[in-house]
Amino acid sequence: MAFRHFLTLQDLSKQELQQLLKRAIELKTAHKNGTAKQPFSGKVLAMIFEKSSTRTRVSFEAGMAQLGGSALFLSPNDTQLGRGESVEDSARVISRMVDIIMIRTFGHDKIEKFAEYSSVPVINALTDDYHPCQLLADMQTYIEHRGSIKGKRVVWFGDGNNMCQSYMNAADMLDFELIIACPEGFEPCSNLLEKFSDRVSIERDPVAAVSGADLVVTDTWASMGQEEEKQLREKAFSGFQVNEDIMSLAAKDALFMHCLPAYRGLEISETIMESTWSVVWDEAENRLHAQKALVEFLLKA
Repeated sequence: MAFRHFLTLQDLSKQELQQLLKRAIELKTAHKNGTAKQPFSGKVLAMIFEKSSTRTRVSFEAGMAQLGGSALFLSPNDTQLGRGESVEDSARVISRMVDIIMIRTFGHDKIEKFAEYSSVPVINALTDDYHPCQLLADMQTYIEHRGSIKGKRVVWFGDGNNMCQSYMNAADMLDFELIIACPEGFEPCSNLLEKFSDRVSIERDPVAAVSGADLVVTDTWASMGQEEEKQLREKAFSGFQVNEDIMSLAAKDALFMHCLPAYRGLEISETIMESTWSVVWDEAENRLHAQKALVEFLLKA
C-alpha cells in the first residue's frame, strides 16, 4: 500500500499544503462548535522523543485522541534506540505495530533513515534542520488573522536554525518574501540560500529588516543542544531582540510569532507576547489542529 512521509514542507505539493491549511481551520472550527468526528478509532500514533517538548507532545497526543485514536509516548529510556539498536531495525519493528509515527530527534539524517525503513507514514516533529509542523501552525495562524500570505514580507529574527530553514521552504511554497535578520556567522544552510535566492535574503541591520514587515518571527538564540554556546550567542544577538520599538517599524497590521518556549528579556522583550501584535497563543494552539489535518492527510493518502 502506498503511503507518504512528512519530513519537510516540501514533501507536500503547493496545492496539498494549501488544502492542508484549509483543512486545519475546518477541524479547529468543528472542534470549537462540537461537530468534530473521530475517524481513526483504533489507530495508534507512536511518538518517539529524543528531544524533550511540551507543545509537541501535548498537541500530538491530544490531537490523536480527538481524532478517535491513541498515542504512545516513547522516550530514549523506553526504546532500544536509546540503547544502541539500529535505526533501521527499530523502524522495521515499531512500524509493524502502529499506524503512524512521529519523531523528534537531532540529526535529520536519522529521521530520513527511519522513514526509509518504516512501513507506515513518518512525521518530522523536529530535527536540527527542519521543524515543518510548526510552520503548518504558523501559516494557519497567519491565514486566520490576515488571509493569504502570498506576496507578504516576512522577517525572521535570529539564528539560521530549523525554524528559519522551514520558513525558507514555506516562502518558496506559499510565495512570500523572507528576510533573515542575523549577525554574521549565524546564517542558514548556504545550499538553501542559493536555492531560494529569488525570495530569501540576509539583512544584518534589524531596523532595515523589519521596515514594512507583515509578519515578524523569532526563536530562542540557543536551541536544544547549543546550551554551551549560550553566552556567546547572547552577545552576538544582543541587537536582534524583537521588542516594541522594533515592531513599531513593521507594517501597521503586522503580526508577531514565536514557536516557544520564549526567553523574555533575551530574544524578545518582557511584554511583547502580550502586545496587540502578538498571536503567539493562537499559534501554539494551532499546532493541535494543523497536526490533526496532517495526520488525517497521511492516514488517508
